[in-house]
Amino acid sequence: MALLDKLPSRILTVRGWGFVATAVVALLAAQVLGRRDLLYVGVLLLALPLASIVVLRLVKPRFTVSRRFQPQSMEIGSTTTVTLSLAATVAGGASIAMEELLPARFGQAPRFTYPSRNPTREGTSVYEYRLRSASRGVYPIGPVTAEFTDPFGLGKSRHVLGGADDLVVTPAPLELLGTTLAGSRGSDGMAATRRQANPSDDDVMTREYRHGDSLRRVHWAATARHNELMVRQEESVTTPQATLLLDQRHSSFGTGFSTVFDGVAGNGLSTSPTFEWAVTAAMSVSAHLLERNYALRFLDHQGAPALLHSRSAPFPTDEEHQGPGAVAGIAEGLAALELAPEAGRRQQLEERAGSSVVRAGEAARNAARRIRRSAPEAPQHAQHSAFGDDLLDKLAATRHRGPLVAVLGVITIEEARALASASDYGSASYAIIASERPADAQRQLAILRDAGWHATAASPAAQLPTVWAGLGTADGPAPAGTSPTATRPPAPHRSSRDTTRGPA
Repeated sequence: MALLDKLPSRILTVRGWGFVATAVVALLAAQVLGRRDLLYVGVLLLALPLASIVVLRLVKPRFTVSRRFQPQSMEIGSTTTVTLSLAATVAGGASIAMEELLPARFGQAPRFTYPSRNPTREGTSVYEYRLRSASRGVYPIGPVTAEFTDPFGLGKSRHVLGGADDLVVTPAPLELLGTTLAGSRGSDGMAATRRQANPSDDDVMTREYRHGDSLRRVHWAATARHNELMVRQEESVTTPQATLLLDQRHSSFGTGFSTVFDGVAGNGLSTSPTFEWAVTAAMSVSAHLLERNYALRFLDHQGAPALLHSRSAPFPTDEEHQGPGAVAGIAEGLAALELAPEAGRRQQLEERAGSSVVRAGEAARNAARRIRRSAPEAPQHAQHSAFGDDLLDKLAATRHRGPLVAVLGVITIEEARALASASDYGSASYAIIASERPADAQRQLAILRDAGWHATAASPAAQLPTVWAGLGTADGPAPAGTSPTATRPPAPHRSSRDTTRGPA
């Protein structure tokens, strides 16, 4: 039996290999002894396993497989329950060992036996298990693989049942300090405005009486002046607009070749620890503003919709987000957002990907194909520069309608100067530079602050709520990862109005 256990078990079971071994012995004995009956026995014993293999290959099992996630998408660190339902087209048969295929990061794949102990009246077997992920991404769950045997237990065949379903793991927003923006807007993002009925100074706060107006709102002084009933001006609430910029360039966040292919947590995304911190910051700021009734415009470094190249975005071409489902839509779009290599790096990355296929395995091959698919887009992207006219034109359309927040990677001096002029387009402008070495961004921070930005730099180890809370000061908090007493450039002069600004 020990020898039989070492034989390949993908086609025949141990019993099947026993039949084959016995058949070989019988055929040899028939040849040596000249016994025809042993020949018949040997042929029969050999034919049974072969017939079993043929039948298992020709007869395809028919199963209905459905999979449901609760919740449908989950945040990093949370848990989702997977409900798997299996039903055979033809009822009956022996027990079947099955396994649900999962990405390696989720650990051991769940195994179970069909049918279950308590199937439904319709004969459907229902199984449940839970998944938890520490990194964002879109992960394929499934398909189900089943191992079938013949009634005699001689042959073995493995079949794939159903397909795979994508599980979306979104970044989890962090709670940010809610302070009041500069100006008359409240902490909920609303602004009270007056609808003026008459242009004169005397009538700026009043209008004529209309049927249905409450008598308690009658303005008697204005009524005496106009000899007609006048009421106090109505107040209306307007929804301000906030703009969020997210730098997505590989040169701003990429730290090496391995980052392009393996990601930081096996999620298959082109990312880095610094970019993951920036994505969490963008998610947190988005939730912070949307929950305070802001209409959010979400753009990338070129002025295009920030989620345009995310394969998980439900509406990738949308740049304006507002309403109850806006937070969930942005979270789902950020789940598969990855770094975009510039046009000048695409060919270099593709060549390096091709030379590393053998070493990097399947992950490298998938990344190489992704880069090749995106190569035709290079000429189009080359026409637009980061923080250029396309972005400034978008910002000018919503000038002074709300705050402007930029989550950036490492930027050059020229890029800092190009972005500096955008501070005039927001009622208050805030910039966070995510960098492995925040102290190296001092010159860029000085340029942004001179132009009126509240700017700071932070490393991936920094606590985002602390970084956000420090943006309310004129100079921003000390860069994370540096000493609080480290030397910093002198702060430019600020007017009293500028120094009272705070983050949303």
